[in-house]
Amino acid sequence: MSDSQISQNQTVSEELLNAALDVDFTEQLDKTFSADGSVLGKVARGIVLSLDKDTAIVDIGMKTEGRISLHEFKDSETGEITIKAGDSVDVFVDNMDNRRGEAVLSREKAKREEVLDSLEKAFADGEKVNGIIFGRVKGGFMVDVSGILGFLPGSQLDARPVTDPTPYMHTTLDFQLVKLDRARNNIIVSRRTGMDEESVANREELLADMHEGKKVKGIIKNITDYGAFVDLGGLDGLLHITDMAWHRIGHPSEILTLGQSIDLMVVRYDAKNQRVSLGLKQLNDDPWKNVEAGFAIGNRTKGKITNITDYGAFVELAPGVEGLIHVSEMSWTRKNVHPGKVVSTSEEVEVEVLEIDRDKRRISLGLKQCQDNPWSTFSSGFKVGDIVEGSIRSLTDFGVFLGLNDDIDGLIHVSDLAWEGTGEAELRQYKKGDTVKARILAIDPEKERVALGVKQLDGDPFTVVADTYKRGQVVNVTVTDTDSDGITVSLDGVEAYIRSRDLGVERSEQNTDRFKEGDVIEAKITTLSTRDRKLNISLRALQQDEEKEAVKAYASQEDSGNSAFADALAQAGVKTDAKAEKKTAAKKPAAKKAAKADDADDDATATSGQFFDLKKTDKFELYEDKKGEYRWKVAASNGENIAASTEGYKKEADAQANFDRDRSGDSVELYTDKAGEFRWRAKASNGNIVAATTEGYSAKRSATANIKRHGYTTAQTTELKDEA
Repeated sequence: MSDSQISQNQTVSEELLNAALDVDFTEQLDKTFSADGSVLGKVARGIVLSLDKDTAIVDIGMKTEGRISLHEFKDSETGEITIKAGDSVDVFVDNMDNRRGEAVLSREKAKREEVLDSLEKAFADGEKVNGIIFGRVKGGFMVDVSGILGFLPGSQLDARPVTDPTPYMHTTLDFQLVKLDRARNNIIVSRRTGMDEESVANREELLADMHEGKKVKGIIKNITDYGAFVDLGGLDGLLHITDMAWHRIGHPSEILTLGQSIDLMVVRYDAKNQRVSLGLKQLNDDPWKNVEAGFAIGNRTKGKITNITDYGAFVELAPGVEGLIHVSEMSWTRKNVHPGKVVSTSEEVEVEVLEIDRDKRRISLGLKQCQDNPWSTFSSGFKVGDIVEGSIRSLTDFGVFLGLNDDIDGLIHVSDLAWEGTGEAELRQYKKGDTVKARILAIDPEKERVALGVKQLDGDPFTVVADTYKRGQVVNVTVTDTDSDGITVSLDGVEAYIRSRDLGVERSEQNTDRFKEGDVIEAKITTLSTRDRKLNISLRALQQDEEKEAVKAYASQEDSGNSAFADALAQAGVKTDAKAEKKTAAKKPAAKKAAKADDADDDATATSGQFFDLKKTDKFELYEDKKGEYRWKVAASNGENIAASTEGYKKEADAQANFDRDRSGDSVELYTDKAGEFRWRAKASNGNIVAATTEGYSAKRSATANIKRHGYTTAQTTELKDEA
């Protein structure tokens, strides 16, 4: 390249020439060849030769140039480049000769060295430096000290322990340099050092005149959920959230800000622990002092909803005075509803004062009292016995809730759904939304209840049955259901349950399988109580009555005309002796007297081959009945029949043989029935029952005497343990 070309391509500005001419070349030459003339690892002054798109070329002398990124010369606020060609700048020399033959320079490191120089001077002189806490690390905080990273131990943040360091973050604070190691790039600072001496002097001065009721001035230094810490000038005090205002405050930040200067009053002072509790609301009069004068019980007033909870809503009646509307006082009809669904925050409402407790600072308010009471309206428009109609709003295990209007529900209890059947079965026939008619059974506005009934729409069928029938009457009933334990029957719409034991006298008759739904059977009413709504029906009782009537009718016959009744008795299947029949027809006292008479003859021996041990006063008679058949009977001295044949015979000899037949081979069973009375029965050798008593005896010896009376011996008698 020719000299003319170099001259054209490398134009030197006038400013650069002037800067070069100002350099003392003799001084620079001496520095270059002196023993400490090396600038490696130090800050050197250079001249900006030129600027290109990304870098600045800086000449540091000794025929050495280097490139520095323009980013290191930008202003932190405006972002503009702060240098131009010809400016002198301090740079840090990292390397004198890199791979491209250029020096490695840094403006940032030069600035750092400048700051470190100033910090070393401040550390040596004990001066404070400015810094900003910008992050937390284990054991403390990171601090920016004029661009140099320093460490602040957590215990050195303040003279007193700090639970919430948030107010100190990102704020310019004064720090004392505790340690500075330039070689290791280690800086430790403290905010507490230096504060202690100053704060101790101020603290002693404050504590000397500290007392409750004193007015003080302070600065808010920290805000928490429960209050604020106030710097009184060497002493911190706590302003609790409850002492900030007479009215309710959600968070202290609603009325306080960090750094705010505020006038306060000392509420409590603990000299032993040097703790001060402050109050802000105490500077103003207590609005609760004359609360009764402004809000009388029973008066209505307006207020604004300030807070809503699960149990109610708070209403501000006046500055510093709040009352509570309990959830139960919000609506006449909407029970168990969240207060937020009735009122909203900041809503103005009209309320009635229900109760005032000035000592506890409580006012009970009512919202529903300012509205019409739908229960009073309903009770004035309806009365017990009226028929109403509504849709089913809900179903429960105990009944149906019927909507009578928009506000009031009535309850139909399961017991009032139907006269017959179980309530659970009737309840399954209803579903939500069904329209139902019901009769009002009771109205209680105070308890806010309306009792309804569906079955009361129709007459009580039990009352009809009670008016139509009476106890002991024989009726026809219809079988509606059967199970293994009994059958259900219906009498004019009233159901009754007949247990298996009441289906007949004989065990074979007590089997429920012989009945089916729809059968009409004849039975006897044994219990009929309107008060208890109790109806009992029995087939067994009817059969027992028929047997007793048959025996009584037969016993009353004293001539041959009784053979007709004997035939009826035989057709009914009644096989018994006249002695037992007499006992059945007689009253209890007479039966006991007869038993005693029998006991007197216990030692008598029955005649072998005769059915009866005839006394001299007994009368035996063999006769022919109306059918021309021969029968026999035995009458006592008083004329009462005590025994008779139960069937007729074609020949007189056969009837006599029946009376005289040898019964020594028969066996007699003595047992106790379900009523606890003693009975007996005689069986022939083929197992057929040939004789039995039709009435029980309360004493065992009476039953034994009756057995002997009928010609059986003790050897023939076996006592059964089980109930027959």
